[in-house]
Amino acid sequence: MMINQTVLMSGADYFALDQKINPYYDDAPVDVARAIVDHANVAECFRDAGIEVVKVAPPAGAQDGIYTANWALIRGRRAILARLPDVRKMEEDYAEEILTNLGYEVFRVPDDWHFSGQGDNLIVGKYLISGSGYRSDARACEFAARELDLKLVQIHAIPELENGIPKINSVSGWPDSRFYDIDLALGVIRDDLIAYCPAALDEVSRTKIESLPLETIEVDYDEAVSGLACNLVSTGETVIMSARAPKLRNEMERRGFRVLTPDVHEIARGGGFIRCVALTLN
Repeated sequence: MMINQTVLMSGADYFALDQKINPYYDDAPVDVARAIVDHANVAECFRDAGIEVVKVAPPAGAQDGIYTANWALIRGRRAILARLPDVRKMEEDYAEEILTNLGYEVFRVPDDWHFSGQGDNLIVGKYLISGSGYRSDARACEFAARELDLKLVQIHAIPELENGIPKINSVSGWPDSRFYDIDLALGVIRDDLIAYCPAALDEVSRTKIESLPLETIEVDYDEAVSGLACNLVSTGETVIMSARAPKLRNEMERRGFRVLTPDVHEIARGGGFIRCVALTLN
């Protein structure tokens, strides 16, 4: 059965690194033209894989408006809207308008809960594998699982450290991690197969993943961080993934998957990649 049949994408017109809300940002000048090409390259690979791409304009002035996966979590015709860091608040009402116009029944978590949409909540068959502690609260993930009739598997990624102490992001005020959204540590290949980076998760979370009735592929830590290997989109037959993760690519091809690796450079500097720029509609 094909997964990720239809995705929602916006655009890179306002891509910027002005507010450094995750550890991937740097201080080099931003090449918006290159980011637009990156985004188009990803969309082209999606279409090549048979994925329908629904395009909308990015929200004006939103530096992270390219990352539509954070707008909501969707199953069927129900959408749980995100609660994002303050510098991304403008995206929330915009996402609600877009999804309502597309015919989705929209739900909001309480204002004081964090919820990072699909970025931190990945549907795998009947399971919802959710991250918590960085961009999503456990209670928001519980709310989403209940509303979407999914079985919650709550996991936690390792923190970003500063002088051996878990770091708080100076812009968002929230705890920080290289795996702040769980789609940086885990990718869904099929409803019965996931790729994940064990070194990205704490011991309890690794045990939870391995206890699931799912087949797993282990991803190298360096490929997960430097290559953003887990931040992929799969149809169940074709995997659109990083060109900088040769070990994972080889494993995908060994298993008979067709692999597409779009040319992407600039948009990764914002801490988002292939999975991040595509919100699955069905």
